[in-house]
Amino acid sequence: MGRDVILNELAQGLRPMPQGIEWFDSLGPEEQSEVLLFLRHHCVQARAVDEDGPESIRRAGLRPTHTPAVLITRGRIDQQLGKIAALTPVDERRKAFRLLIALLAIADARRRERFCSGGCGHWWHQLPAADPSACSIKSEGTS
Repeated sequence: MGRDVILNELAQGLRPMPQGIEWFDSLGPEEQSEVLLFLRHHCVQARAVDEDGPESIRRAGLRPTHTPAVLITRGRIDQQLGKIAALTPVDERRKAFRLLIALLAIADARRRERFCSGGCGHWWHQLPAADPSACSIKSEGTS
């Protein structure tokens, strides 16, 4: 299963976040960095705005004092997303992952409502619900 499919399933609530965190934790540091950079890109493409920050913090279950939460509320979101994606401590990366998934969920839902409500050709808007019997996501072939 491709990385973009996994990320979009998580953002759309088609796959539970505990599976996403398990998958993210199974990746090496370089792969985790790549995933965070891809998420950053997806959030920009989905037109995330500064006002999405507080709700993404809430949805991600972060405290406002956690580093990614502080970053997303300080300054222009496009600049802050790069800083969030560049976090290196393992605990901060996991928080950044949760935050960026939540942000993508918010921004993409708005995009769907505004631009895709009558149908669209975005493959990620056509994803079927994930198989509930799948207990984990394999990291093979995720690049």
